Amino acid sequence: MTDIKSLTLPELEAFAAERGMPKYRAKQIAEWLKKGVQDFDEMSNLPANVREQLKTSCYISVANIEKKLVSRYDKTVKYLFSFADGECVESVVMSYRHGLSICISTQVGCKMGCTFCATGKSGFSRNLTASEILAQIEAAQRDLNERISNVVLMGMGEPLDNFDNVMRFISLVTDENGLNIGARHITLSTCGIVPKINELAERRLQINLAVSLHATNDEIRSKTMPIAKAYPMDTLLAACKNYFDKTGRRVTFEYAMISGVNDSDENARELGQRLRRLNCHVNLIPVNTVEGTGYKKSNLERQQSFINILAGCGITATVRRTLGSDINASCGQLRRNHQYQGG
Repeated sequence: MTDIKSLTLPELEAFAAERGMPKYRAKQIAEWLKKGVQDFDEMSNLPANVREQLKTSCYISVANIEKKLVSRYDKTVKYLFSFADGECVESVVMSYRHGLSICISTQVGCKMGCTFCATGKSGFSRNLTASEILAQIEAAQRDLNERISNVVLMGMGEPLDNFDNVMRFISLVTDENGLNIGARHITLSTCGIVPKINELAERRLQINLAVSLHATNDEIRSKTMPIAKAYPMDTLLAACKNYFDKTGRRVTFEYAMISGVNDSDENARELGQRLRRLNCHVNLIPVNTVEGTGYKKSNLERQQSFINILAGCGITATVRRTLGSDINASCGQLRRNHQYQGG
């Protein structure tokens, strides 16, 4: 069966031609898929025999809402979506002055094993297809009846560990025949798979790159992020510089502030020295409370001191706004609870 939603328009045209359909049928199908239809019978301007042919040879990926939580504080919405095989992922829609942003998942679970992350604790099942990644946006838009203008690949999974499907998703979501979301409105977050960062740089896409750093040196990073043992910080930062050189897009470094682990003034000075020659921004994130880690978030005084020291090194840093605090809006925990309850 063909995953029809994962096909680009030229691929749809080739698909239609192989089945003796006129070229314009591909555009009609693409227009229906753009509207987020879930069944071929909804494609009302296609002849019945064409719809039957599609039913027997294709399927439409759909993200079904298993659970929906809405924050009473800031209207953040957290979804638990399921797919045809019963696997579940999480997505979060956040409201900003510039519109709605969605944080979506790229894998069911994660292999990376970062110690502060809830996703990895529930194990890894499989990669998502391009259409399943796209379906999360479509399902949220359909449910909220609003257009989503910004996309963050920072949910469950490591996007660069699912490179081909993620690249196809970016091609589909930015296509004017699809959701037509501009590349500069897309952010890809990675824990730092260096070869894939360099491969991404060669594509010269205008997407934003966010790198989960969370440490100031290899010793600290290797204790919280196993990926650090494969790619030391100097190698990772060189790849980030290469990304900026190839794309002109400033890199954001995500830094989870963990009390007593990586939040001292000395840590801030060391980080400032490492990053001072890079065109970058540092996004400080008070660490989420995840059962079993023992980690605690840095207090406001520590956060401000960190920002001031980085500013002295010429590096801008901000503390990420906490949204959906009453619904555990960070990814991984909803699916984990769903598993324990036998969902």
